[in-house]
Amino acid sequence: MTIVGCDFHPGWQQVAVFDAVTGEIQELKLVNADGEAERFYRRLTAPALVGFEACGNTQWFEDLLDRLGHEVWIGDAAAIRASYVRKQKTDRRDAAHILKLLMEDRFPRLWRPSADERDLRQLLIHRHRMVGIRIRVKNGLHHLMLNKGVQMKRKLWSEAGQLALRELPLEGWAAQRRKDLLQLLGSLNAQITELDEAVKSAAQGNERARLLMTQPGVGPITSLAYVVTIGDVSRFPRGKQVASYLGLIPSEHSSSNRRRLGSISKQGNSFMRMLLVESAQTVNRLDEGFRKQYKHRCHHMAKGVAKVAAARRLAVRLYWMLRTNTAYPEIARIESSPRYGVVGES
Repeated sequence: MTIVGCDFHPGWQQVAVFDAVTGEIQELKLVNADGEAERFYRRLTAPALVGFEACGNTQWFEDLLDRLGHEVWIGDAAAIRASYVRKQKTDRRDAAHILKLLMEDRFPRLWRPSADERDLRQLLIHRHRMVGIRIRVKNGLHHLMLNKGVQMKRKLWSEAGQLALRELPLEGWAAQRRKDLLQLLGSLNAQITELDEAVKSAAQGNERARLLMTQPGVGPITSLAYVVTIGDVSRFPRGKQVASYLGLIPSEHSSSNRRRLGSISKQGNSFMRMLLVESAQTVNRLDEGFRKQYKHRCHHMAKGVAKVAAARRLAVRLYWMLRTNTAYPEIARIESSPRYGVVGES
């Protein structure tokens, strides 16, 4: 079997190749743009094991290796770097170090989402970006109204508010700006509505997402994003590890008998973390148990900290719903009862 340690860059890649038959190790620099890298991997006898650090813009590379029948391992970049003790860092040393980890079975392998899960991630991220653009357009229209001494806040998007916006006396480029922003807003509304329908359809077609939507306050966007972000829940033994994976646990710097906790680590998927914080506020309004615990926290901690704590609790609950295949309200009853464990002794 051939093992390849790859230090990937968008324009080129440095590889260290181990041939199990001859025992030789070869080092090469491959250019991506002219097809040199693709020709190299096509010459390898499948299935070869190819490992590289997690980084951006590698989708084409992963797809190429999958088509050629090679086994792809993606590693935790921080863990790989932490296992390297030398002060000298070069691309050749990085590729050789990755190869060494692969050969010694110490490579910190990460979970890879399927092609369908990656596609759903693109849908959710695209919708999120479009909503962000719409917010900026709306802020621009608010700015035009405020410059004329009119403050309508949310009422600006009602029929009366839109009529007042169109009748606002503007001249020159301010009038042109209003015209362009209104046209852009109409186009964005139509596109976002179409994306919302696509997300709802995908969530209704996903069994695990439908299960999560039984929780009051969790809609199609949060449920689908949670499913495609967490993936196989069996890879997390406990809910605490899910919270850590999403960056919802405090950073810590403790030594001896002194314990120092900081703000949340924010390691993991920031998009999923944002959705959980937003959904937790809706869950607090609709779920009595969540609301009581949230209000109790607000008495002895800052409101923002209480919101993050609620988001962590929601993330753990959604994990156990998937892990035990238990819908709401049964999962809430099990959580609140000391007579029942969330999982069995196994």
